[in-house]
Amino acid sequence: MPTPAPPASRLSRVALAALVMLAALAAWWGWHSHAAQATGSAWRTAPVQRGDIRVAISATGTLSAISTVEVGSQISGQVTQVLADFNDHVRKGQVLARIDPSTYQAQIAQGNAAANGARATLASAQATLRNAEIDYTRKASLGQQQLVARGDVDAARAARDQARAQANAAQAQIGQQVASTDTARLNLQRTVIRSPVDGVVLTRTIEPGQTVAASLQAPVLFQIAEDLAQMQILLAVDEADIGQVQRGQAVNFTVDAFPDRQYHGVVQQVRLSSTNTSNVITYPVVVAVRNDDQTLLPGMTANAEIEVSLHRDVLEVPNAALRFHPPDEQESAAAGGMGGGMADALPPVAVGLRLAPPQQVAFDAALARLRERVAARRT
Repeated sequence: MPTPAPPASRLSRVALAALVMLAALAAWWGWHSHAAQATGSAWRTAPVQRGDIRVAISATGTLSAISTVEVGSQISGQVTQVLADFNDHVRKGQVLARIDPSTYQAQIAQGNAAANGARATLASAQATLRNAEIDYTRKASLGQQQLVARGDVDAARAARDQARAQANAAQAQIGQQVASTDTARLNLQRTVIRSPVDGVVLTRTIEPGQTVAASLQAPVLFQIAEDLAQMQILLAVDEADIGQVQRGQAVNFTVDAFPDRQYHGVVQQVRLSSTNTSNVITYPVVVAVRNDDQTLLPGMTANAEIEVSLHRDVLEVPNAALRFHPPDEQESAAAGGMGGGMADALPPVAVGLRLAPPQQVAFDAALARLRERVAARRT
């Protein structure tokens, strides 16, 4: 049967274990303090100052002229002249192109001749009508005296009515020919293509010698921007942001052609119609833009910010400061902060060791020194 170890030997082993544990705790506390100091030395600070805080919504859109007019042709024919080119500044009524007028000139001549023929027919019908009226009047008088048969009176009346109808038909024929001539004359005027507005030619789709076919839809020959000094942007704003956008809000934007230049505009209209693109709902917002120096061109992409809120002269705190959490914050909280959690966890460990009274006294003294260091560190 083995003999139990002497009390002194067992006491030495327990004391040694306690001292090892205390040394480990001291080493851990020293490392934690050094890490906290290293972390503290890397922190950045920023002053709280007064300034303006601006809230903006980002969106992209396309620049376009406020009014773009498509100039077409209402008649068919061969283009004989093109008098305007791309980027030309044109005035209202200025001739842009001409279409061969010979067909319509011939129609006018033909209509005039037909109208003259109808007038001659009318004159003949009117003469026949006068004779028929005279004959009917005479026979009607003789019929009352029973000097002519009643059938002769009826025949004279029918001849008069027929002559009157022929005169009316000749009169209508004149009106028809005059209308046909007026149509040909109007088409002749349409062979001259004129600008309906003052503006700049954006596109030209015809060349001299080309045949224009105007059937169900008038072909577009020119596209004219009415005024490039006043332009607009059609922005696509996400449905999550559209509730903050209102008419009159300031807009700042840039274009890829001049990335270092800031342009300005104003929200002019928030449209109610929506667009669904790949399940993303956007609403069109029209922004009015001045373009006095003509650097902005139709079709450019604008990267815009709509200023939805502006607070002036308020205290400014960097967002990073509000979002900052020290990397050891969570660990320190779990440990009671700066080693305090470990000091609180040691007494249950001592109970498990079942220390003798002298060992417990030594342990309590070491624990007290550890707690003093923790308290000093916190202050």
